[in-house]
Amino acid sequence: MRNIQKYIEHTNLKTTITSDDVEMLLKEAQENNIFGICVPPFWVKKAKRDIGKSDLQLITVIGFPLGYQMSQTKEAEAIQALKDGADELDMVLNISAVKSEMMWPKIEVAKMGKIAHEHGKILKVIIETAYLSDAEIVDACKICADAGADFVKTSTGFAPEGAKVEYIKLMRSVLPDHVGIKASGGIKTYEQAVELIEAGAERIGTSSGPEICKGF
Repeated sequence: MRNIQKYIEHTNLKTTITSDDVEMLLKEAQENNIFGICVPPFWVKKAKRDIGKSDLQLITVIGFPLGYQMSQTKEAEAIQALKDGADELDMVLNISAVKSEMMWPKIEVAKMGKIAHEHGKILKVIIETAYLSDAEIVDACKICADAGADFVKTSTGFAPEGAKVEYIKLMRSVLPDHVGIKASGGIKTYEQAVELIEAGAERIGTSSGPEICKGF
């Protein structure tokens, strides 16, 4: 496995994150040549300022962690995050609406994709695989792809389980080639990361970025 660093989004979304944590996240990412960092929306402006002219990508979350927010709320959150300097948006899909078999999730993803793409940025949609059956995972992936998402992401990290090889393989089997997969949740080791990448993941969301790089 070459350049595993390019797959990694070094993440800190814990409830007690402080400014020191943001600075440490950035320091660790830069020291290990990691692709990007993911921080809560509140810390995007600071992180962007601290990143400066570095090519490190800045990711944040929208509708986190349950996705229940009204679409208008998510849209406002996305616009603010982009204004503050986010390069990529990881939006939580409204699982409640998915399980109710509503059309709304597809409309919401399309609206959020439009906002991101108009700013030249990337939209990733978190489908929270732990709460979905295989059939629902397939349906959620199709919704995201049809509505213009750039990536589909497995998990928030707040569910009972995160990324699993079988989820990645299932997602890759139904997603078109131009839609990437981000594996996230519970990824702690280099070996785990490699397994997920080999299964079809193009990104790895983890709070253990430096440890994974050391394994490499």
